[in-house]
Amino acid sequence: MDIRCTDKEMILLNKVANAAERLGMETYLIGGFVRDKLLGRATKDADIVCIGDGIELAKETAKQFTPVPQVDYFKTYGTAHIAISTDFDIEFVGARKESYRSDSRNPEVLPGTMKDDQDRRDFTINALAISLNIADFGELIDPFDGVKDLQDKIIRTPLEPAKTFSDDPLRMMRAIRFATQLNFVIEETTWQGIIDNAHRIKIITQERITDELNKIVAADTPSRGFDLLYKSGLLQLIFPAMVELAGAEYKDGHGHKDNFYHTLQVLDNLSANTNDLWLRWAAILHDIAKPATKRFEEGHGWTFHGHEAVGGRMVPKIFTKLKLPQNEKMRLVRKLVELHLRPISLTKENITDSAIRRLLFDAGEDFDALMMLCEADITSKNKQKVKRFLENFQLVRQRCKEVEAKDHVRNWQPPVTGEIIMETFGIPPSKQVGIIKDALKEAMLDGLIPNEYAAAFELMLEKGKELGLKVVKS
Repeated sequence: MDIRCTDKEMILLNKVANAAERLGMETYLIGGFVRDKLLGRATKDADIVCIGDGIELAKETAKQFTPVPQVDYFKTYGTAHIAISTDFDIEFVGARKESYRSDSRNPEVLPGTMKDDQDRRDFTINALAISLNIADFGELIDPFDGVKDLQDKIIRTPLEPAKTFSDDPLRMMRAIRFATQLNFVIEETTWQGIIDNAHRIKIITQERITDELNKIVAADTPSRGFDLLYKSGLLQLIFPAMVELAGAEYKDGHGHKDNFYHTLQVLDNLSANTNDLWLRWAAILHDIAKPATKRFEEGHGWTFHGHEAVGGRMVPKIFTKLKLPQNEKMRLVRKLVELHLRPISLTKENITDSAIRRLLFDAGEDFDALMMLCEADITSKNKQKVKRFLENFQLVRQRCKEVEAKDHVRNWQPPVTGEIIMETFGIPPSKQVGIIKDALKEAMLDGLIPNEYAAAFELMLEKGKELGLKVVKS
């Protein structure tokens, strides 16, 4: 395996090496940069470890640049950071050794040797280092056969897995995240260490857990990570609502599919077409309420009536628990969960333009995202059935396109606003204004009036008269 740095990266590393030489510090490039270079992956940051004061080395390195970049440092942890450009950062830290208490994620940190620093790394593939010292510049230091593990596509801890994971339980999720991102296998004793120490994840903050979870969600094949989280016992602790989807139940010859693995298939299907994190979360949560709505109906089988509406109500609570944002991202996921069954109902014959308008109105600018989720939701192993469903969805898209071209519903704004209603009848903001606005919207969606000002104004006058309002300004 070769390490091939760009010209810019070599200039940067030489500046660090020169700074280290001036200070008389042993200095090494370590971790993700080395790993990703050996794998031929793009790199956005570099970690530098020195035998000495990392903050001092960062400040000396900054002096090598014109203009001198800002050095952000954290004295408590002995770390420093320089943003070299908008797309490349360098982190500096002094080599250290760590010891942990069983009830805390925060280590007691002491200055250490290069060996101490590599011993405390999470995985062999992240313990690889390259010397930046003048005497042996560019030499690879690989005490745990990390290069072989890269070649064999294995995730393995450098020390006893129980110690590595007990010290920092988040490393269990990181093992699964790297296995997912790199399509590697977790080595057997390391995997058993995750199973044995899964309970330790409880001492990790939700923010750090969710950060790792999002990285798994963002992987090319996220199902791999969720399957490993489930089989290790971690998912049961960090996301029990998703685990409740697992398993198929049979009664009187009727069974339902395993909704956990169905969800993973939907997630992979969607991920093949979009990198949008929040659309992927919509895939994860689209059936989340099936356990709560599962019923057995005699002579019919298993049903999940209303799971889309119940699931929509669950989304804000799940986002709160996972410390995901309570903003338009959450509202998008909730909308997609609530609407994900609507397009399938429009594949039937003789669907009215009114039903199409209502879908366009409710989905708004997220219509294309909704259709992408619906198409991903087809997980049948019957290729003919899949083909038929996809063709039906294409017909829905076409119908929606035709109605939208005619009625402009997706980003609908009422031709007659609340301000116009209040001015016309001389009334303040009130329930009556809302009643008239709703009547205008319903009439437009039902096709009773076109989406035009004159027709809407005329209907407004009629509704105002029904409510006993008098025109004060025509």
